[in-house]
Amino acid sequence: MEYEFDYNLLKEQLDTVIRGGTVEDAKSLIDEFHAVDIDRVLEDMDAPDLQYFLFMLDAERVAELMENAEEELQRQMMRFYSTKELIDIFSFMVNADAADLLGLLGTQRRKDVLNYMKKSDSDILTMILSYDEDSAARIMTTEFLSLKQSLTVKEALLKIKEIAPTTEIIESIFITDDLHRIQGIVDLRDILVAPGFKPLADLIDDSPFYVYADEDQEEASNLIYKYDLKYLPVVNKNLAILGVITSDDIIDVMEEEHNEDMLAVGGVSKDEEYDSHFFHSIKSRLPWLVINLFTAFLASAVVSMFESTISQVVALAAAMPIVTGMGGNAGNQTLSIVLTSLVRGEITLEDDLPLIVKEICLGLFNGAVIGLFAGVVLYLKYHNAYLGLIIFAAMILNMMIAGIVGFLLPLLFDKAKIDPAISSPIFLTTCTDICGFFIFLGLASLLLPKLV
Repeated sequence: MEYEFDYNLLKEQLDTVIRGGTVEDAKSLIDEFHAVDIDRVLEDMDAPDLQYFLFMLDAERVAELMENAEEELQRQMMRFYSTKELIDIFSFMVNADAADLLGLLGTQRRKDVLNYMKKSDSDILTMILSYDEDSAARIMTTEFLSLKQSLTVKEALLKIKEIAPTTEIIESIFITDDLHRIQGIVDLRDILVAPGFKPLADLIDDSPFYVYADEDQEEASNLIYKYDLKYLPVVNKNLAILGVITSDDIIDVMEEEHNEDMLAVGGVSKDEEYDSHFFHSIKSRLPWLVINLFTAFLASAVVSMFESTISQVVALAAAMPIVTGMGGNAGNQTLSIVLTSLVRGEITLEDDLPLIVKEICLGLFNGAVIGLFAGVVLYLKYHNAYLGLIIFAAMILNMMIAGIVGFLLPLLFDKAKIDPAISSPIFLTTCTDICGFFIFLGLASLLLPKLV
């Protein structure tokens, strides 16, 4: 039967369990519904009811709910438990998830939790937490199989049987040298079918891809996407393997990066949600609106230079937004493609600059087609061929400029280590507006005797 989530039904069942259900009823509910959906209902629950429901569950089920919850709910959940209880809950999570939750705790409580943990677990979590939140190390799993290349297949199989029960990744074995530096990856199947006397070094096909622990998660995402990797080792500066990022781990990163870029293009902070606090939303949006206002004044200043021309030919006021609007749309098309390619690591300023010729040609062709259509419409409306000719020429020039700017801006901002998703749209709009107004009204001023 296909799984379907019904918020009201789940809320009703949760209320029933809280009001008079048994521990078994609570466990059955967790097993019946997905943790993500249960968390959605728990977010709207009063603190006493939430605590009562959680205390009906064992640590393993609480861990499942906690690691799938939003940050605010995670913070609230952790407040209900003692240090010892939290450690018990964390034991049912992979280290990356436990580290994320520890990062939400206050400094003193985080220290308390780490101090009460087994030293081996505490050392791993401390190491993960030492890296930036957006680094590759923060999403790696440390539960993988790593064997020295000097081992024979027979020795390796004995090690695998010993270690496998406590690891998350079993189908791929990561091979290192005596200094724990990554040498390659070998499939478990290749080990199973190889002769027992053969060293693991002979089963390595080639050097693996890897990412440094302090590199951005986006870099790991690009590697996994570009080379269709199932696993990506995370190494320190000495190439010693610290952990492994799986393709499943990177899905959330790709979604988060996509959402951040979408919000950035709209001039909104990456941490704003639909239900964010009123003043948080103001703080997030107002600065970009002020910048947009300033750029709008620049475009307005260009228009004011041609006030006398517009006053003599009123039709210009109706026609000039067409030029700037189409230029902005053409620029955004180019900008979207370049931003997407930048995220994937497929384009750089140095290697792909010749592609600017393509954008010029695209602007020329698209501008000619759109400009011809707009020129014909204006001619039919105002019965002035020169007005149609002006918008035809202005459309071509502005769309060529829009293509060039839309291509170069994100590459230049990326080169300067400035987020191109935030900066490019504002400057692109400013450029196409100013150039569009100046070209269109400038041509109109030159041909003013033919328009009056």
